[in-house]
Amino acid sequence: MNIDIKPLSLSNIKIKDIQKFLFNHIKEEFGYGYVPSFHNDIVNLKDTYLTDDRNNFYVATNDNGKIIGCIGVRGYDKHFEEFEGVYFKDTTASIWRLMIDSKYRRKGIGSRLVKYVEKFSESKNYQNIYLHTQRNLPGALQFWQAQNYSIIYDSNNEYTTVHMIKNII
Repeated sequence: MNIDIKPLSLSNIKIKDIQKFLFNHIKEEFGYGYVPSFHNDIVNLKDTYLTDDRNNFYVATNDNGKIIGCIGVRGYDKHFEEFEGVYFKDTTASIWRLMIDSKYRRKGIGSRLVKYVEKFSESKNYQNIYLHTQRNLPGALQFWQAQNYSIIYDSNNEYTTVHMIKNII
């Protein structure tokens, strides 16, 4: 099985295909569809990930060119009260939308996508990488800890959100 990972560009993969992959995956994993406050970056994929050279989006495809995974990275742009004055867009990258087709999980694809993001983030002089995940996603927290991300805040909220960080310099 040959897996190809490439940064998204306007010429290599149709944005609509990625959006469809993402929304199908969200429906499968979380049981709901489009939520404007959660999914603005998906609807505006081009503007969010392709117009700023410090942002990027990677897509994994199989031998047939089918999208089987993806990950986005952008300067930290969330406004969580817990992190006011701690993380900044210029120094902290943030990971978004790491999703792997369920038939391709546990084959190292997620880890490879994370390595692409980490290399990219280093090349853009970010100092650390932030992400958040949910405790109720099977294997998610363990996956990120295996990638050497550390829990910085467990919100214990209705979404079971866990915030994580990795220093890269």
